[in-house]
Parts: sequence; C-alpha cells; structure tokens
Amino acid sequence: MRHPQSLADAAILTIFLLPSLTAAVGNIDCNHVRVDGIGFTFKELGGPRSAQHSFDRGQSFLNTTYTIDICRPLKKSSGSDPKAKCPSFTRLCAVERFVSKDGTTDVIQDAYPVAGELKTNGGGDMNAKWSRLKGSISHEDSKKEGLLLEIHGGYKKTDTEKKRRQRAVIEFLCDREKTGLENLPEPKDTYDKGKEKRAEDAPEEETDLTPSLTFDSYDTEGDEDTLRLEWRTKWACEDSKKQQDEANRSHWGFFTCAFLSTAAYLIFGSWLNYNRYGARGWDLLPHGDAIRDVPYLLRDWIRRVVNTIQGGGSRGGYAAV
Repeated sequence: MRHPQSLADAAILTIFLLPSLTAAVGNIDCNHVRVDGIGFTFKELGGPRSAQHSFDRGQSFLNTTYTIDICRPLKKSSGSDPKAKCPSFTRLCAVERFVSKDGTTDVIQDAYPVAGELKTNGGGDMNAKWSRLKGSISHEDSKKEGLLLEIHGGYKKTDTEKKRRQRAVIEFLCDREKTGLENLPEPKDTYDKGKEKRAEDAPEEETDLTPSLTFDSYDTEGDEDTLRLEWRTKWACEDSKKQQDEANRSHWGFFTCAFLSTAAYLIFGSWLNYNRYGARGWDLLPHGDAIRDVPYLLRDWIRRVVNTIQGGGSRGGYAAV
C-alpha cells in the first residue's frame, strides 16, 4: 500500500475517508439521513428539544426533563445551574427535580447523560443506528411510517456509585400536520441554542396542545436502562426530503433560467453587432452605451444620496451678509 507522500495526498485521502470514519463512530448527520435508499432531513429539528415526565411520590413530584439535540452535542448556556450539567459531547441529557406539591420546594436531584460520544467522559460510544419502521420485524412498527433512532453512550450512577449504562430509542413518526416543534416545553435548565431554529418559531395557533416530542417509557430491566421517546413530525415522512429538494430546485431553476436568458441575449446581440456592423469592444454589447454609463450613473446617485443626508441637518433661512 502506498503511503501519502505529501500534505496534499493526506488531505485528499482524508476527504474520501471522512464519511466512512463518521459512520464508523456512529455520529449523526441530521441533514442527510439515508435508510433503505430513502433520504430524510431533520435539520429543522436541530437545537435543544425537551420532553418531560412527572412521577407522583406522595408529598412531591419527581419531574424529569429529557433534552436532546440530534444535530450537535448539547451545550449549557452561561448562568445555568452546574448541578444540572451533563458531560461534554452529551446528545441527550436527563435532569431530575423534586418539586413539592405546594410549590415551595424545587430541588435538583440528579443530572446524567443518556446518550452521546462519552467514551472520554466516563461513558461509551454513541453508536447511532437508524432503522425504518416499515421495514421493522415488529408487526406493530411495520404499520407505521417513520424512523427509529437508537443511541448509546450514557450512564447513570446508582446509590452505590456504580454506573448503569443508558440508551435512548427515539421513534420519529410521520405526521404531515406537525413540524415537530409544537408545544415543546422550555426547561428551567437552559441550553445554548446557537443558530438553530427555536421552538417558539413553530405555529402559535394550536388547537391540539400535545407536544410533538413526548416521553414514552423508561425501562430499568436488564443491564442497560432504556429511555423511549416519540417525536411526531412531517420530516419523518418518507417523501418529505424529496419534496423539499424539488422545491429548492424550482427556486434555483428560476435564477438559472434568468441567468441563461440574459447570457443568451448578450451573446446573440454581440454576435449580431459584430457581423452586421463590425463592432469592437464595448460596441459589441447590445445597448453598450447604456451599460457603459452604469458606473457613472451609480456614482451620481450615491453622490446625490450623500448630499441629501448631509444637507438634511442644515438650518433653513438666508445666510448673513
């Protein structure tokens, strides 16, 4: 095998191997998901999104907030409670709170990572795995349209400080009436939203107040705890990415058509002027005089605007003699 002989060779090799390396470590590219030859995009769901679950303990509630970002690792915003912080590179973080029924007590009980690339932070690899519901061996799942995402790497410490492995299974269900951002709760433990689309950008007028992202179950049997979430969104429909790509192509098609029409007009006009009049230089272009005057017209317009702005602050009346 020939080894790279230069930085250029190494760079080219990296470009070709990067997709394979990304798949090998189980990362998630939320903009390009492909399962069974069908493309999906979940970039509109990017950013910290939360689901909540409440358990009645008699005198108080144990409220657990599960926050996930399928596009990048979660990042706590400045000023957030350090007790509610999960390790770096966490994709799904759980925060437990004891809340008294009279509302006088609200205490953080625990915070732990459910999934992420956490091998260097006491956990394991995320090993993200997508599967198509219609292709599932489960009879019930095969009737649904959407995807199943399984992610690992998290852990939760028991009372004896022993780590329990965690995993999450998120069921993305096709719902053409939902963007996936409807009625999502705003957790007390805030995260950096970056440039991602925010939950409040979702439609405000809703008759159904059920959140698009909901808690399903938390199973503690076996050697690994399993969190199950359900996410209803139009982006889980198998034709969603195809429709979006077609819409994008139609937008670009207009600009392409306009550009080609302008180019054809200039080329044909130049050819005609050359053959009919023997024109050269600027005279080749159709309406060459007008095109040649554009820089001067633009300069005069800018000068007029500047003079108008500068003259707007002067006092009226006559100058003293």
